[in-house]
Amino acid sequence: MKLLDVQELDSKLDQLKHQLDTMPETKELQALTTARAERDDQARDAQIQVHDLTREQKKADADVEQVKGRRTRDQDRMNQGLITNPKDLERMQQELVSLERRISSLEDTELEVMEQLETTQTQLADLQSKLSTIDEKAEAATRSRDEKAGQIKVQVTDMTEERAVLASGVPDDLMTLYGKLRIQKGGIGVGALRARRCGGCGLEVNASELAVIAKAAFEEVLRCEECSRILVRTSESGI
Repeated sequence: MKLLDVQELDSKLDQLKHQLDTMPETKELQALTTARAERDDQARDAQIQVHDLTREQKKADADVEQVKGRRTRDQDRMNQGLITNPKDLERMQQELVSLERRISSLEDTELEVMEQLETTQTQLADLQSKLSTIDEKAEAATRSRDEKAGQIKVQVTDMTEERAVLASGVPDDLMTLYGKLRIQKGGIGVGALRARRCGGCGLEVNASELAVIAKAAFEEVLRCEECSRILVRTSESGI
């Protein structure tokens, strides 16, 4: 009967270990990890764009100021009457017109870059906010998982100790056989004989085999003819 108790504990231990492996928090953390990696890549790309656009905007600002400075200098020279030659004056006026067009074009470029920068900064802020939300959820899921896992591990430790005590009362060769059968038979290595049926495969033991079982010595290891599992006689065996 001790072997049946060992198997019962083994089954409970399997269930607890399965709970550890399939906790909802574990799956949630896996999904959050994947989502974070994706958002982190997007945020990194957005940060690079912000850096590039910021540099581009500074260049656009400098280009506008440079041309405006040139326009101011030319305009001041004309206003101060420093250009007296009619041809030079006409050429200077044409250049001022050209500078105005150039300034307008550069300001359009400057504005476009500013709009792109603003849009990218907004996207980056949104991604950073999503990363923070993911981190908060991951932290909460980790706490919940660790709390549940801690409770399960305490049960596993207690049951493992109880199993060790029970197993110590079973012969080593029988425990070895049980272990091999348990691996081969999907976790069930021993079956109780109740109402003439094997508790492992559920099949009824035939009359001739029951007769053999009834005559077997108490310490003899019995096996089910159908599934080869260890058979343990009980008060409800029907023999």
